[in-house]
Amino acid sequence: MFFVALGSTDEIGASCHFLKIGETGLILDAGADPEAEGTESLPDLSIIRKNLRWYVDHAIVSHAHHDHVGALPVLIREFPHVLVHMTSATRDLLDILLPASARLQRRRQREGSSVHEPLFHEEELELYSYLYLTHDLGTDFDLTGIRGGDRITGRFFAAGHILGAAGLHLRFSEGGAERRLFYTSDTNMRPQSIMPGGEYPEEPVDLLILESTLGADPEAELTTRKTEEKRFAEDLKRVLARGGAVLIPVFALGRAQEILALIDSFKHRGILPAETPVYTAGSMRAVADLYDKTRYSTPRLNPEFQVFGVEQRRLPRSEAMKLAALSEPGIFLLSSGMMFERTLSNELAQWMIERPENAILLVGFAREDSPAERLIRAAAEGSDSPEVILDRQIGAQPLRCEVQQYRFSGHSHRRDLIHLVEMLRPDKVVVVHGDEKARAWLADNMRFFYPHIEIFLPELGVPIEL
Repeated sequence: MFFVALGSTDEIGASCHFLKIGETGLILDAGADPEAEGTESLPDLSIIRKNLRWYVDHAIVSHAHHDHVGALPVLIREFPHVLVHMTSATRDLLDILLPASARLQRRRQREGSSVHEPLFHEEELELYSYLYLTHDLGTDFDLTGIRGGDRITGRFFAAGHILGAAGLHLRFSEGGAERRLFYTSDTNMRPQSIMPGGEYPEEPVDLLILESTLGADPEAELTTRKTEEKRFAEDLKRVLARGGAVLIPVFALGRAQEILALIDSFKHRGILPAETPVYTAGSMRAVADLYDKTRYSTPRLNPEFQVFGVEQRRLPRSEAMKLAALSEPGIFLLSSGMMFERTLSNELAQWMIERPENAILLVGFAREDSPAERLIRAAAEGSDSPEVILDRQIGAQPLRCEVQQYRFSGHSHRRDLIHLVEMLRPDKVVVVHGDEKARAWLADNMRFFYPHIEIFLPELGVPIEL
């Protein structure tokens, strides 16, 4: 058995890994880098093609975030005999999100905002979906390749990250002995507003493939969700009371629905005025509908809660109507969470940041040098007249509105990840899906607390024999 990272290993980008067990080839996720475009956003699938003995039999999609699934159509085109495994909720989400991605790529090329050809077209996706196989949590499914010998069995465990997210447990034989592997993908051991915490195998595993998103964030482990919710509620109340508009940049899948649930709670508890308008737009509305339709068939803290039970208005399309909405107290919940250029959150922020009564409240991770991270950095400078570049074509703008950041991550913090290692007692750990500092912190701490565990920090395209 060996492991090869096909996506970048020094940052959180295109998550994609190749796992060869005997003569069976498995792909774990097929993500695209959300901050890149065209082929530059893709994992390097040519690494597999260069080795004639490597073959992709099955792909496992852990969840529907772009950095884990955005390259799936390209993977299927490259390896047309692959079978793709996921939960049924993830499949339903792909039917919304992949066509939306295809339309966005085509529109950007047509408008001239991108020079790249679309990676895939909407017409292809229906054909590819026939290769999708769905499985319930906790049930076994076969992952043996057509040239494989001993049987490989997979099982999904709820990851606690977003709707449909699952960790993968593998059982197989090697040298006559049974081996167990667990791939966490993006995981959260603690409950959020809608999603309960993740579930994990009760028995030890031989190999753990461990995410490390928050490995370089020392404050995440010191912050409780309860204190962040209280601070978030107080800031929302204060900004609205002074007549300001609030922009909350969110990921359309997961964070948007969790924050809507929080806002609903604040209104019911009388913290926020019940009549405060909440504006949403785009694919997050279709995703919310799917959250509601699956509330009895997927893990929930409260199956009775409906995202569309929270009163929402569609963001106006015209510039004049948007500006009219911004002139009154209101909450604007818009993608993208990192405020990438040419997204609704970025465009609205350009109108908002020069008015001191407004606020931009960031509710999650901001990748280095993303517009969201530049905004946080500018606000923290302490300058009398800070400036920020939200769109490089527009240039620097004066920053006069309030900027705050909260820790509502869908990922486990690093101490919880160390605890997960203790729970699963692996002999070997491969640390993935984090920047260099994040992976290094986890590796150093595992070596200190569990010196018997062999730790691997993969490099792009370099096979690791396991």
